[in-house]
Formats: sequence, structure tokens, C-alpha cells
Amino acid sequence: MTIVRGALLQATWTGDKASMIDKHVEYTHKAADEGAQVMCYQELFYGPYFCQVQDPGFYSFTEPIPDGPTTERFQKLAQQLHMVLVVPMYESDGPGIYYNTAAVIDADGTYLGKYRKTHIPHLPGFWEKYYFKPGNIGYPVFNTAVGKVGVYICYDRHFPEGARMLGLNGAEIVFIPSATSRGLSQHLWRIEQTSHAIANGYFVGTINRVGIEPLGDNDFYGQSYFCTPRGEFVGVVGDAYEEELLVRDLDLDLIKEVRETWQFYRDRRPDQYDRIVEP
Repeated sequence: MTIVRGALLQATWTGDKASMIDKHVEYTHKAADEGAQVMCYQELFYGPYFCQVQDPGFYSFTEPIPDGPTTERFQKLAQQLHMVLVVPMYESDGPGIYYNTAAVIDADGTYLGKYRKTHIPHLPGFWEKYYFKPGNIGYPVFNTAVGKVGVYICYDRHFPEGARMLGLNGAEIVFIPSATSRGLSQHLWRIEQTSHAIANGYFVGTINRVGIEPLGDNDFYGQSYFCTPRGEFVGVVGDAYEEELLVRDLDLDLIKEVRETWQFYRDRRPDQYDRIVEP
């Protein structure tokens, strides 16, 4: 049996970047004390969810990845705690070129690469095209100390195509950090991501912010969870209102068992799917 202990943190906004980073460092130590081997933080983890407004002042939250201070700090933390870390940040790739990105850091502190959010929404409360360029590096899967890890970010979860690409690229665990508010798509929260796990035969660990942040009236509803390749929740789903650290055991042997029962990869018909890739 191959057990990986994973951790998710749904966190409330502290009011500033430095204290938000410090909070996540403290919780990462707590997760390590509970035996966690891999941990993922929420979308744009060190800031508020500023996409509720359109304000160029929030461009100041950008950093280069991997050469920025936050990546470097969490590389040291990963090495210290021997944990794989998935760290969602606001990436600068040059003046005015910004992405919604997650860095993936191995348990020895090695920066393995990044995923840039592919699908960018633009509607009241989620003015993301004002802040982010669509991702342009595909759907990488990273060979980590705990297995093959992929990342999908928030609005991406509404698109099954990228979730399938992560499976085709070999993902065993897919992390989906999010910032999604009560009412808008809450009824989909427990459907879409468990469906990705089922359709693609991998574990999903998904995080949502929690609480009401000062930039708008969006009420982030938490309910973070891990689910199996069968779409079953691993333990209890996170609280709908309170900050919470979730630590769960994932039996990676289940991936082989499920894929040998539900032969979705064998029975795919890509020769019949040409319309999917038409504009």
C-alpha cells in the first residue's frame, strides 16, 4: 500500500501580504507535525482575492517565479520540512505581463516548475482578464517525492479538457486551488472536481478560500476536500465558514485498481473528438 499524506489549507485574509505568508508558514509546520508529505495553498495565497475590483495597485503583488522572494522562501521551507509544496502566486513575466500561477517545489527544495491558469473569467466579482494573461505552458505534470502532481486553478475546473490533459500527462494527484464565492457555482463544487477524479482516475485535492474579504461582498465558502479516483471524499469536507487545515491519507494504489476497473483510457476515441479542438 502506497500512502501519501496530503494537506490543504483554507485560510482567511489577514490584511497584508507579510502576515499572510507567515500564517501559511506556521500552518505548513503544523501539517508537517501531522505527517503531511505534500501541501497545497489556496489561489493567490498571499493576497486578498483582488479580482473583485479593477485596480492597478494590485499589480504590486506580482513576483517573478522562480526568482522571486516567495518562491525562494518556500523552497527553503520545503527543504526544511521535507514536504512537496504547491504555491499559487501572482506571477510577473515582465512589465505588464502577469499570470495566475502555481509553483511546484519538491521535498528537497528543488523548484520543479509552474502551471499558469489557462481559462480566465471576466464577470462582476471576477474581473480576472484585467489582471491575468491566459496560461501558455500547457498542462505539465511534475515528478515529485510523493508521485506525479498536476495543477489546475479555480475557473479551470469548469473545463474537462484540461483535466483530461493532466490525466494523459500522467497525473496521480491534481491540486485545484480556488477562490469561489457562495451562491455563484457552489452547487457545482462537489460535482465537477469529483467528476474529474472519476473520469481521469486520479486523486484531487481542492481548496477554496473562506470568509468575507474587504474588497467586495464575495463570501468564500471553504469546503475544501480530497477525493479518490472513485470520486469519494477522503474524510470530512472542510468547514463552510472557518479557517481549517485538512490532512488526509491518500492510497495511491487505488489509482491502478480504479483504472483497471473503469477502462476510460483504453476506451477513449480521440479520432471522434475533432470538434473539441476547433475554435
